[in-house]
Amino acid sequence: MQRCVVINRRSALTLVWIFVLSGIRQSQTDEAETKASTNDNANSNEVAPYILRNFNETTQHVSLCQNSANTSCNELHFPCIRCLYNYTCHYGQDVYVNCSALYHVECLGSRWFWHQMNCRYCYQTEKWQQKCVLKGNCNSVNGQYYKTNCTVNSDVFCLGNRSFSRNIKCNWTQGYRWSTAVIISLTLGGFGADRFYLGHWQEGIGKLFSFGGLGVWTIIDVVLISLHYLGPADGSLYI
Repeated sequence: MQRCVVINRRSALTLVWIFVLSGIRQSQTDEAETKASTNDNANSNEVAPYILRNFNETTQHVSLCQNSANTSCNELHFPCIRCLYNYTCHYGQDVYVNCSALYHVECLGSRWFWHQMNCRYCYQTEKWQQKCVLKGNCNSVNGQYYKTNCTVNSDVFCLGNRSFSRNIKCNWTQGYRWSTAVIISLTLGGFGADRFYLGHWQEGIGKLFSFGGLGVWTIIDVVLISLHYLGPADGSLYI
């Protein structure tokens, strides 16, 4: 025996209306949660990974940028601009950084622009991209190193401080020519002229009064100079 359920029209309309209201409320709740999560993600993506690099706008920087009125803003370099760097980038990866001209700098076009850079710190840049304070009075022949200050070129974009300290191999010259030393040693070496030319005064005097060690010392010096074993007394390199 089958039973029939009888629903009148009023009850059916009431049930339908309840379902509609529940659907609208649920959709509004889901939409609000979606917007909230989207805003959170946007804020985290825009703010969290970026660090604004501090920049001291001194009088010196102003003077360096005062002739930029006829230059496009996107062609400016440091110290006339500042950039937002992404410190979470992977080393060696090519990325784009958002840069802007400083407020006191006059330039043409949009003051905000993008620059491509390789993700690395300034001290990791190539040597030809740096300018270092060179020093003498160290022994270049023995390959000694000395600590000095270096600064990345203004057109290089990199992370961290643009000035840093590094060790550089001693490699300097005072104008002594290897060819000249060889010629002097072959012609006037018996009188110690090669030793005098290279700044070895004591050995030069001894070589002079011994007539080049009776020729033996002269031959030895010719070989040493030819093989670059005997160099300038101040530790510099030949030209």
